[in-house]
Amino acid sequence: MVLGRLFHISVDLLLVSAVLAGVKRSTGLVLKTESIESSDFRNAVNKYLDVGEWVLDTSVALMNTSPYFTRKR
Repeated sequence: MVLGRLFHISVDLLLVSAVLAGVKRSTGLVLKTESIESSDFRNAVNKYLDVGEWVLDTSVALMNTSPYFTRKR
């Protein structure tokens, strides 16, 4: 029960990180992590955001090779 809930929260956090990466790519808006006083917490937030970038990059690469997606310009 606890493991399932922990997994669900982890996936939710991963999706939020990926959405923030998409917002960064499409608008240029980013979290202002330099205003976080604790360097340990700032580094953790930056790593969390980097995971979202990786998820976004991987998702786009997979969709690019899929026959179910097409690029429209």
